Amino acid sequence: MNMILRVGVNAVGIWAAARLIDGITLSNEITSILLVAVIFGLANAFLRPLVLMLSLPAVVLTLGLFILVVNTAMLALTAWLSDALTIDGVVPAFLGALLISVISWVLSGLFSDD
Repeated sequence: MNMILRVGVNAVGIWAAARLIDGITLSNEITSILLVAVIFGLANAFLRPLVLMLSLPAVVLTLGLFILVVNTAMLALTAWLSDALTIDGVVPAFLGALLISVISWVLSGLFSDD
């Protein structure tokens, strides 16, 4: 159940980023949106910890702000792996990653078991 909730939260965040940020386009099909959310979730689950570990000095040096760069890279990787999501540059990817992070944080807080 938790995994389904995470995919839903990612889907809402990616959908909102595509609607609010110029330069990010997303297919309107719900299956495509869910597939993009699954790809994004898998990238965050498997690759993000490795990238964060390798970039730990930069994260510490920037007091955690480098995590936004890592989030941007995960979103760009998701767009590269999926045909349903396209991003037209670094700035839309950065803004999209920032928006998705905020939405994910808020929704995860609302739907947490604690």
